[in-house]
Amino acid sequence: MLSALLLLTLVVAVAARAATEAPPLVKVHRTLGSYIEIPGVPPHLAWPVEGEAAVEVEHIGSFGSSGPRTPVPIASVAKMMTAYLTLEEHPLTNGSSGFTIIVTPSDVLEEQRRAAEDQSVTEVRAGERLTERQALEALLLPSANNVAAMLARRDAGSIPAFVARMNEEARSLHMDSTHYTDPSGFEETTVSTPGDQIRLVEAAMRNPTFASIVAKRTSNLPVVGEVYNYNGLVGEEGYEGVKTGSDSAAGGCLAFVKRIVVAGRHLTVVGVVLGQHDGPLVSAALASARRLGNSAAAAVRVRDALAAGTEVDRLISEDGGNAIAVSTQTLRAIGWPGLRLPAHLSDRDSGGLRRVHGGQRIGSIAIGGSDPSQTSVRVRGSIKPPSLGWRLNHLL
Repeated sequence: MLSALLLLTLVVAVAARAATEAPPLVKVHRTLGSYIEIPGVPPHLAWPVEGEAAVEVEHIGSFGSSGPRTPVPIASVAKMMTAYLTLEEHPLTNGSSGFTIIVTPSDVLEEQRRAAEDQSVTEVRAGERLTERQALEALLLPSANNVAAMLARRDAGSIPAFVARMNEEARSLHMDSTHYTDPSGFEETTVSTPGDQIRLVEAAMRNPTFASIVAKRTSNLPVVGEVYNYNGLVGEEGYEGVKTGSDSAAGGCLAFVKRIVVAGRHLTVVGVVLGQHDGPLVSAALASARRLGNSAAAAVRVRDALAAGTEVDRLISEDGGNAIAVSTQTLRAIGWPGLRLPAHLSDRDSGGLRRVHGGQRIGSIAIGGSDPSQTSVRVRGSIKPPSLGWRLNHLL
């Protein structure tokens, strides 16, 4: 009788212990990738039929590129790096004029020699005082090769020393397919790709002085008076720069930016076209760039990027139960079909949960880069409590 009572007491104790045993651990396994793609048919941009090109929307994403993607001559587009380095070393702020270059007789002879070779130059005179700002305007608007050389010598002491700095800066900007051999781009051994030059455009345009100069349509210089920007897109349809280039080796080239507004957000389309030959070279580059830039801008809008109810996580219990967790609202983003956006999960414990029920919030998801769209992630369905048998086995 006593043994039966002890046995009954033991059974009751075990059952009570099993009933109060902690629920099995539920682990959260991410099933959504690190990137999502905006659904739909990717846009067909007006890519040039020749040469190479690339275009992207800064802080949003890249449309990709066209052409062989091999380093090619870039002509006067190279002057962007010359201006960028000059301003890095000698910043101009609050309308300041910067250093002064006094034109020497040898500078005049060099200008005449380059002009005889049909290079792009700006006339200078011995004794002329050219400020840094004026020199940069001569460099970037009428694209003066002789001024590129003068700036290089003023900055680094010699052209070879300055070119070495150009290549060093290209490496720091991860312009891995770029090699400079001169500060003006006149030499066809100065080569790059559209993608590399986009990196430089974005870096240079963060300098307010550089951005303000390339947005000018005209400027006044001491000897020649009024000069014009070869970039005829400036001031039209949101285009604000940045640099033309043209010669027989490079064809027509243009690095450009186009400002647009989408859903109240100010964005910048950045593109580069190289190797255009359909007509006068600069005109060919301008026409190709306009078509490419406008088609890219037209593709950028607010779109549904991640549908409500998209599976984000799978929850798996130690006893074999499972459920899923999904996004609760449709997430929208600025972009175009085919654009890949980063997907970030937060406010979650992927190590495991002890209790899970339908509708339970287990975190949030955000898509996009600088201005992400976000919603919560909640459990769909539920995981049933473990059976008494599992609890008893778990005790043992």
